[in-house]
Amino acid sequence: MTRREAREILFCLLFESEFRGDESVQQIYTTSVENREICENDYIRDSYFGIFENIEEIDAIIGEHANGWKTERLNNVSRAVLRLCVYEMLYKDDIPVNVSINEAIELIKKFDDERARPFVNGVLNSVKVSLETKKGEI
Repeated sequence: MTRREAREILFCLLFESEFRGDESVQQIYTTSVENREICENDYIRDSYFGIFENIEEIDAIIGEHANGWKTERLNNVSRAVLRLCVYEMLYKDDIPVNVSINEAIELIKKFDDERARPFVNGVLNSVKVSLETKKGEI
């Protein structure tokens, strides 16, 4: 499985989680893997649980760069893509930031309205600049 395919499966899990709030993250993951016969993949598993372990920080960063939009007001597709990409930017040193952003935009093109693309791209580029600035201060 390519990283792009794994990222798309991860996106689908995140999107699905929006509608299954009465279940734990573990239950959602286990049921989804079994029902969709998703092969065991470290990137998918580690990132899925990592996103939820760090959801408050990720959502705060998204909110900070979303020009007044609260994360909960974003549509489910955009929110899932933003969470995935910001998580990669923060916690996946083996993935270049530009690759994460590009892959996020590809997911938006495939699953969201075309009007969402500039917004998501703007938020992610703002996060990127902020992270680069913070790294320069260290």
